[in-house]
Amino acid sequence: MFSSEDKTFNIPQNSSESFMETLRRIEEKWQKRWEKAKIFEANPDPTKPKFFITVAYPYPNSPQHVGHARTYTLADVYARYMRMRGFNVLLPMAFHYTGTPVLAMAKRLAENDEDLVSDFVDVYKVPREKLKELTEPLAMARYFHQEIKEGMKEIGYSIDWRREFTTVDPHYNRFIEWQFHKLRERGYITRGSHPVGWCPKDGNPVGQHDTQGDVEPEIGEFTLIKFGHGEWVLPTATLRPETVFGVTNIWLNPKAKYVKAIVDGEKWIVSRECAEKLTYQNHKVTILESFDGRALIGKLVKNPATNEEIYILPADFVDPKNATGVVMSVPGHAPYDYVALENIKSEPSRLVEHGLKEDVIKTINAISIIETPQFSEVPAADVVKKMGIKEQTDPKLEDATKEVYRHEFHNGKMKNNTGKYAGLSVAEAKEKVKQDLIAAGKATIMYELLNRPVRCRCGTECVVKIFENQWFIDYGKPEWKALAHKCLEKMRILPEELRAQYKYVIDWLHEKACARKSGLGTRLPWDPEWIIESLSDSTIYMAYYTIARHIKEYEIQPDQLTDKVFDYIFLGVGNIGEVAEEAGINAKVLEEMRQEFLYFYPLDSRHSAHELIPNHLTFMIFNHTAIFPESLWPKQIVTNGLVTMEGAKMSKSFGNIIPLREGLATYGADPIRLSVLATAELLQDADFSPSVARAMRDRLERLYKLVIETAKTETSEKSQPSNEELTTIDKWILSRLQEHIKRATDAMEKLAVRKAIHTILFELDQDLQWYLKRAKATPKTATAYILDEVLKTQILMLTPFAPHICEELWEKMGGKGFASLAQWPNPDEAKVDVKAEESETFIATLLEDTAHIIRATGIKPTKIFYYTAAKWKWKAYLKAIEKSLEEKVEQASLIKELLKDEDLKGRGGVKEIADFIGKIIEEINKMPKERKERLMQIGMVDESRILETAKTFLETEVNAEIIIQKEEEKRYDPKNRAKMARPWRSAIYIE
Repeated sequence: MFSSEDKTFNIPQNSSESFMETLRRIEEKWQKRWEKAKIFEANPDPTKPKFFITVAYPYPNSPQHVGHARTYTLADVYARYMRMRGFNVLLPMAFHYTGTPVLAMAKRLAENDEDLVSDFVDVYKVPREKLKELTEPLAMARYFHQEIKEGMKEIGYSIDWRREFTTVDPHYNRFIEWQFHKLRERGYITRGSHPVGWCPKDGNPVGQHDTQGDVEPEIGEFTLIKFGHGEWVLPTATLRPETVFGVTNIWLNPKAKYVKAIVDGEKWIVSRECAEKLTYQNHKVTILESFDGRALIGKLVKNPATNEEIYILPADFVDPKNATGVVMSVPGHAPYDYVALENIKSEPSRLVEHGLKEDVIKTINAISIIETPQFSEVPAADVVKKMGIKEQTDPKLEDATKEVYRHEFHNGKMKNNTGKYAGLSVAEAKEKVKQDLIAAGKATIMYELLNRPVRCRCGTECVVKIFENQWFIDYGKPEWKALAHKCLEKMRILPEELRAQYKYVIDWLHEKACARKSGLGTRLPWDPEWIIESLSDSTIYMAYYTIARHIKEYEIQPDQLTDKVFDYIFLGVGNIGEVAEEAGINAKVLEEMRQEFLYFYPLDSRHSAHELIPNHLTFMIFNHTAIFPESLWPKQIVTNGLVTMEGAKMSKSFGNIIPLREGLATYGADPIRLSVLATAELLQDADFSPSVARAMRDRLERLYKLVIETAKTETSEKSQPSNEELTTIDKWILSRLQEHIKRATDAMEKLAVRKAIHTILFELDQDLQWYLKRAKATPKTATAYILDEVLKTQILMLTPFAPHICEELWEKMGGKGFASLAQWPNPDEAKVDVKAEESETFIATLLEDTAHIIRATGIKPTKIFYYTAAKWKWKAYLKAIEKSLEEKVEQASLIKELLKDEDLKGRGGVKEIADFIGKIIEEINKMPKERKERLMQIGMVDESRILETAKTFLETEVNAEIIIQKEEEKRYDPKNRAKMARPWRSAIYIE
């Protein structure tokens, strides 16, 4: 017999340390066995359905840390689950060398950058003598490639390594050249001048993978409206040109440096930083003089749209690095401006020093130019007051701004004081005002990074550059967007809540720079001075996985991989004999590659982090629709949040980065796998901490020791008894087991991995521990059989999450073959016993009620009396449930209905029935329908008999004598408690 208490297993004080040694031995053992048996190498098998999963291939410019493990472990858990569901699963891996990250890192290392050297030596644990070698970019990439690969093996990912490649392999270069030829043939490649994120130091366009923190530069188009100041122009940068009619003043930062400059022959006043940025956007700029912003405070400027003169006022919140550093103030419709103006009015002394009179300032009031149903005349004031905002520094101003703009953009109409734009929607007026002002020479365009500051990996702050003769992928084509939307509509998106984000990105995407002059990668086939950048050579590489092993096995050379070869393999275009002969590839090999591609494609599940939705993941959708037929478009995308470390973002600057291999060595592979998945579902960020990892390891240790003890039991004791030989508690745990299987399976189908882990590792264990306590006090239980059945099931369901220890435990329990290849458990409806489940809930609830009374009264019991409900109460109770299944039960009507039953009326009495119904009516109306149906299925039960079977257990738990009596029989009841008894809730009296 087994106790639920850990002390039964005599765990030594240093058990965690000794268990870590056990874990390491187990990990090494099973990783070797998997590799030797080649169980994760997937080849086409017509007898099995296939499931093709890929996860973003990593950049080898540093080791992976624990945070990276979430995305990759999730993909592996899903692969392992689908394998156990009977699918022929392919999970391959490659390495993304493309781009500038490795170059930038190698350059910094060569320059002996102290911070980087410290990271390499202290955080990444790179031997100092190795650093010089890593100053060569490819050497660095290969070093970290191997480091990441070893980590993936050590954590137990079920990868088919035969298909491994890098994005600088000559064979892969040919594949990307083919892809770009296809895009160009179909009109999706353009050349021209477009705004791009740009690193002034490196002289290159930058994308997400080129920036510190992997931030995608978001480019916004600002309208520069030219406010006149004598012969000078103050160009105000705005994203809402339609609000020019509501401008009350101009804001300048009095502490910032501004310049007078000749811009394209026109005299401008802008911030010093703006003057430099304009040069990147094809403006000719000559700076004449520099001065502090305070020199212009109190001066007048003329609004080009209304010809009204307005004041220049001081505002510290104006960022000279953002656009022009000149801001027009629209307090009626911009919460920032409203709060700033109100602040100035409350501190007029600030303006006196600039020569402004108090009474002048007090006459500046918000101008209402947009009518919106949700708001009063001054929308900004409405929202500011609602949110309780008082100061310009309040972070809630950002949300206030979004709220006003959202309502005005969708529901707002321009008022009569906007001239010819009156009556137009805000969306229409925004574009018309901009175009009219530009046509009249009163405005122009400037591009700025909306999410600045964005820094290149070299450390330089990025700007926007109008890049001449740049090659672009034109994601702005309407017909291509339509195909992308069609693909998205057919796809399963997990979590579903993010589908709207994909739609938004598809609509928003426009020309994307696809090549640059430096970096690693594939050269543009028709213009080899350019190298295809990292977000453009990583969109359809999933197809390449399907043939990568053939290229290696048959030693196919890069020059044999012609466009015609790829056309045949991936599109079925061409005559196989002619293609094979021309390329010098055996026709059988070519056909084998074609068939393997068709077997595994389309991609069944793509895994990545949420942050790649605005680029890589949406690019994948676009490129598949451009190149492949609809039947081969991807079927599912799964994304997850990031991983924090004890609530803080993982960052080297915070000193909380744990390299993955270091984490594996410290806590073990399976505890790490569980830790990065157990604290959050897909939509949320997960929080890793050493305490979570230790707790997971302790859980696995307890399971390990229980299985080892169970495995010692004689095989004969584990044989399955007949249903008649099973006690109620045996039936209860078997029934609960089926529910846990259902819940875990449902969770895994939705990739709700936190719920699945909670069900498998915690809820099932809770039930098992309860069973062991009950079985100890219950004669004739089939404990050995039950433990064997429950633990084997638990082990199999835990296998995708903790494969190493589960393989070991599966073997210990006599399981056949690899747990990784065993069938995922299916619930057995024949073992579902709702009566046993409700009976056990009844006992557990009664025990909780008893404990509550003891705690509340402070009594030390010697005797506890349980009074079970009278039969008339059962009859009334079941009748009430039956009625409530049809509609909500009203007390009066139910009592009236019950009193029609003379037998019930005679046994219970009118007052007693009314009192009883009053006590149960609310509980029944709130009861879930599923439970009502269960209780009706069970009907009336003999509660006394249930309690008698559990009497020994109850006496052990409460350390007192238990006396069980029926309400309607003669009894000892000095406090008249029996009348409080209800079905499934016995009354209690304690002495």
